Amino acid sequence: MSHRIYLLPPWLRLWHWTNAALMIVLAVTGASLHFADPGLYLVPFSLAAKIHDIAGVALLVAYGFFVLANIVTGNWWQYVPKPPGVLARCWKQIVFYGWGIFWGAPHPYPPTKEANFNALQAIVYWVIMYVVVPTVILTGVVFLFPDLAPAKVFGLDGLLPVAMLHYLAGAAVILFMLAHIYLGTTGVRPTSLFKMMITGWHEE
Repeated sequence: MSHRIYLLPPWLRLWHWTNAALMIVLAVTGASLHFADPGLYLVPFSLAAKIHDIAGVALLVAYGFFVLANIVTGNWWQYVPKPPGVLARCWKQIVFYGWGIFWGAPHPYPPTKEANFNALQAIVYWVIMYVVVPTVILTGVVFLFPDLAPAKVFGLDGLLPVAMLHYLAGAAVILFMLAHIYLGTTGVRPTSLFKMMITGWHEE
């Protein structure tokens, strides 16, 4: 019989699915803008630009909610790797994901109410949510208000480094999403972790 613990409050689940939907919209429209081809496109360029701007503003609002809710509820602590032995625990988790999980090995650090994330997850999620996503948002704001960008950077157009940062950070988010979806299938059953993000209950 499986054991269940309640890990995810409603606000976090609502934010998660909202954030996921916005990221997918931004990825599709962003690809349509970066790789525009009149004969082959995901979304027509002008429409993609409008949707991308609207979704970007919505992401800014959702991210602001995420940060405030984490502070108010104390959930920010989940994103802090807990010492001591962080590197050793990260390595053990890497070995599990790369080898043990395919041979039925038990999870080395199953989620608890005190620590939803293992050390590796905490580090990756912290980097994504507090470095990469803010970079996407801030560079996106500069694109909305190009007067905020410097006229020149190292003799080049001031928007060029902004564009590069926006593109690279966006690509990092997409790679994270793909890995996130894959790891979502590694619960007790392939659908268990997705179900948890709907109900809030984690099954062991």
